[in-house]
Amino acid sequence: MNVSFAQIKESIPNVFEDGCSTRVVLDHIMSKWGVLVLSSLSDGTRRWGELRREVDGISEKMLASTLRTLASDGLVHRESFPAVPPHVEYSLTPLGVDLMERMLPLVAWVADNSDRMLGREGA
Repeated sequence: MNVSFAQIKESIPNVFEDGCSTRVVLDHIMSKWGVLVLSSLSDGTRRWGELRREVDGISEKMLASTLRTLASDGLVHRESFPAVPPHVEYSLTPLGVDLMERMLPLVAWVADNSDRMLGREGA
């Protein structure tokens, strides 16, 4: 998948311009919490508490907002089971799986290079 930014802009008129839907989607999937929630779900179905533990530092409010946004974008599926206490599971949709197949190499690259980029290598 070698394609340049110029090729993308040439093939899709007005893509990534101000007001374009691509900017909204990029904001949703590339936000700090969006990336971490999607990355966690790439390992399989998760319940609320599992996501809270795996996405260290996220507040309940932010997790709820992020999941709601990603679900409305068609990337995350929310399934509620009739039980007491409530049982809800979250998983990636086929579109979310497709996204994460492309995004996980970037996440791995960040993990491999972040300390060096911030001058903390060997710390």
